[in-house]
Amino acid sequence: METNQKLSLPTMGCGTWAWGNQLLWGYNQSMDEQLQGVFNLCVSNGVTLFDTGDSYGTGKLNGRSETLLGKFSSEYQGVNQENICIATKLAAYPWRWTKKSMFSAGLASAKRLGRNIDLVQMHWSTANYAPWQEVGLLDGLAELYQQGLVKGVGLSNYGTKRLQWVHKRFQSQGIPITTLQVQYSLLSTYPVTELGLKDVCDDLGIKLIAYSPLALGLLTGKFSENGTFPKGVRGLLFRQILPGITGILGCLREVANTRNKTMSQVAINWCICKGTIPIPGAKNSAQATENIGALGWQLSDAELTELDQAAAKSDKKMVQNIFQTR
Repeated sequence: METNQKLSLPTMGCGTWAWGNQLLWGYNQSMDEQLQGVFNLCVSNGVTLFDTGDSYGTGKLNGRSETLLGKFSSEYQGVNQENICIATKLAAYPWRWTKKSMFSAGLASAKRLGRNIDLVQMHWSTANYAPWQEVGLLDGLAELYQQGLVKGVGLSNYGTKRLQWVHKRFQSQGIPITTLQVQYSLLSTYPVTELGLKDVCDDLGIKLIAYSPLALGLLTGKFSENGTFPKGVRGLLFRQILPGITGILGCLREVANTRNKTMSQVAINWCICKGTIPIPGAKNSAQATENIGALGWQLSDAELTELDQAAAKSDKKMVQNIFQTR
């Protein structure tokens, strides 16, 4: 049995959901090399947490995101190499409902990564539709930790009540919850302002990870009501939300201009100032470089207040994940 080591987390990480979605449509060597360049750039600049999931890449691309991350991690040589932290989320698929099935899923992810998982996370809670299923899955995560195969255990899309229930269960087994990942941004303050998750996490010693800190790109300032929209469901969502967030975008733009930063950098820095670890996605080096520009400085209290007030007054909010529990 290996000894669990202390898991060190940076101020900001990189979410690989974009990689996963991109890979569903196919991949080639050129794309792989581009993504490897993103990985190397992030690590060399101190962004060493990479969040993925075993469901990112399905069918013929089974677990492709994990496979790529494992390859990039093993081939990287340079500054911060020893600080690379690979976090993956194990999906609560309907056919996974036993301790053994979740434990096996963790072993499969580790095999694709070519290394032990640093942080293993429950991708979502089944409390909203099949609460009986969750016990076995949680026990599987616990077994991975108890056998020293992971450094930390985390959760994703859990609300305050369900988090406290899991914490009590894990605490009886001597298993700390390292992180909780929720959708959090200026357009999605719900987990903190309405569920009170940040205070609970602070009390329990859990670090809050903010996924989709740029609200799928709505907070970047690159989209407008009269401009070009993304294709598919994302485009439909943008058409519904953009008219109601002019106040937030205006405030972001004003702060960004004053700071000589981009709107994306201000939105990410806001998440950092709120005590969370944002994990924006990056498909290319330009996006990664812009994300990295959110580090090394802090918004003032006055700027945070302005942004908070703009968020509170917004007519539209980001749609919540259907698996988010209370």
